[in-house]
Amino acid sequence: MLAAELAGRARLLVSPGGPRVMVAGLGNYGLWGTRHSTGMAVLDRLARQLAVAEGWRVDRRCCSDIALAAAHGLELVLLKPRRLMNLNGLSVASAAEIYSLRPEDIYLVHDDLDKALGEVAIKLGGSARGHNGVRSCISALHSNEMTRLRVGIGRPEGEVTVSSYVLAPFSAEEQERLKQVLAQAATCLLEHIQQRRALAGEQGDRG
Repeated sequence: MLAAELAGRARLLVSPGGPRVMVAGLGNYGLWGTRHSTGMAVLDRLARQLAVAEGWRVDRRCCSDIALAAAHGLELVLLKPRRLMNLNGLSVASAAEIYSLRPEDIYLVHDDLDKALGEVAIKLGGSARGHNGVRSCISALHSNEMTRLRVGIGRPEGEVTVSSYVLAPFSAEEQERLKQVLAQAATCLLEHIQQRRALAGEQGDRG
């Protein structure tokens, strides 16, 4: 009941046409629990944290699951593309047009081989660094200015190929840590959004 009340309040706080940010969780839709769909797992955790976990709906215009939330005076468009990773950008670009968002208003949440499980970092734009989902978004949006939240999954050991590794589920040991990692990632994202919002307010005051 409390979650429903909070979700209702969150929707009331959303001002139509007001400041808006999109958070896109990249992954292979339907392949839940795999390393390559970590970005979507973060979005599920974020939706629970913002009390909109029951608010996901299918938006066929952008072939995505969408949930709306509010935080720090902003409307948040939470998005999970209903496509495979290398086509995620088509959904993100369509949603950006629907919700009138610029590339710099978009966060991409994705797995990162170069960081160990438990490491989370913000990256401000730049190249895809070999990530097919990010590459797809850069291509579809014709921009690399999207902020990324990189969630470490580590690299495979031994003779395991990268493709097999990222498409496999987390090990039992990793799953024990995953809840904490997802919570850490969601908090990191919200803190960065808050900092950006505060900085924009300061710049507006000086202007």
